Amino acid sequence: MNLKNKKILVVGLGRTGLAVARFLTQARAVVIVTDTADEMALGDQIQQIKQLGVKTELGQHRNDTFENADLIVISPGVPHTIEPVIRAHNRGIPIIGEVELASRFIREPLVAVTGTNGKTTTTELIGAMLKSTGHKVFVGGNIGNPLIGYVEAGQVADVVVAEISSFQLDTIKHFRPKVSVLLNISKDHLDRYPDFDAYANSKMRIFENQQEDDIAVLNGADAQVYSRTGHIKCQKLIYPNPQSNEKGAFLADGRITLKPNNSKRFNSHFRIPHSEFRIRQSVDTAAAGFLGRHNLENACAAVLAALAAGATIEGIQTALNQFQGSAHRLEYIETINEARYFNDSKATNVEAVVRALECFSQPVILIMGGRDKGDDFKALGDAVRKHAKKLIVMGEAASAISSALAQTIPATSASSMQDAVRKANEAAAPGEIVLLSPACASFDMYDNYAQRGDDFRNEVVKLKKATSC
Repeated sequence: MNLKNKKILVVGLGRTGLAVARFLTQARAVVIVTDTADEMALGDQIQQIKQLGVKTELGQHRNDTFENADLIVISPGVPHTIEPVIRAHNRGIPIIGEVELASRFIREPLVAVTGTNGKTTTTELIGAMLKSTGHKVFVGGNIGNPLIGYVEAGQVADVVVAEISSFQLDTIKHFRPKVSVLLNISKDHLDRYPDFDAYANSKMRIFENQQEDDIAVLNGADAQVYSRTGHIKCQKLIYPNPQSNEKGAFLADGRITLKPNNSKRFNSHFRIPHSEFRIRQSVDTAAAGFLGRHNLENACAAVLAALAAGATIEGIQTALNQFQGSAHRLEYIETINEARYFNDSKATNVEAVVRALECFSQPVILIMGGRDKGDDFKALGDAVRKHAKKLIVMGEAASAISSALAQTIPATSASSMQDAVRKANEAAAPGEIVLLSPACASFDMYDNYAQRGDDFRNEVVKLKKATSC
């Protein structure tokens, strides 16, 4: 892909847009960056883009700029349905995302992980399993390190492992992972998609360019995944309970047991040969820092994907033994007055909150709220009734959550994270759980879910110090 002297418009100046602009500048393209935010709101990013000498158009998207570009690269946070993009598309201007751009310069085997929930944990696990085997691995994508950064830095890995969101899949054209992973599909991002089918169809695009010698790791226990993947071309590995005619892995009694694949074609396309998957073996998950059945299923998916990409059983077991969970995903923070505090800020949809609640047998004081993504909070009713003792709501969606669950659980509102943690502490008895699991996006009060989780952690730590005095 020759980029020299091409007029390329980068839409969105977040972390991804900045990385794309750096890469395109190195490739000697003529780069313009546009963002609807103003210079003050963009902070450090605007200073970095200025250092590159890149032209910026801030505070609005100008139709003529879009229509005069040779290529448009959209950041994941920018809908591909906005008017300037549609107008450019109608004029025949190519429109792609950062993942598509990066994939055209990546020659190493690519493992791509998507799903409504569990993407980050699974992606990190696959990377850890390959690293423990001795392979050089780049782990990135939607996990925080843009794929284009791998290309820009001229890195050379044995395998590239990437978390891929539905927003990123919306703008692919030729993106083709050697191993794709689809963990689950449940309602999410209905503030951006017209309906659930549109969102699910976006997830399905991960298989769009895969061929017969590629591999798909699929959650056979998820009805949406199973029903929508019957037609895909590539080889399928099913978990956590493959049928008699299916290959994959079983999850039972804390062990992941392989159901062997004897195909001579299996893995023939990888530069990293291995034969261990043709032998019935198992790994133990007991030492891993997992909470909940859903995380064991994520581990099952990771085992299959890592094996397909060249990991050994020994490397996989080592990674599982050392894995202690990810930040902001059912992350244990502190125990205060014998109540345990957990940060699940990454739970930005209703299904993720249900899964989190099901991890605890003790009563839960649940902190929820943020920016509504169009989810149905009433769907939390059964899980909240069974597992939660009190609900604390905050942010833009506070009243909507309270109304939806008014007949299910006592609720109180909080003005800030500090206020929410204080009220949770007052409500929690010894042996109970305080859980931040928002079911909402963070953008009403924070830049991202990680900042929200960090705020929760900091407030809990401050509370711990105050109660210890």
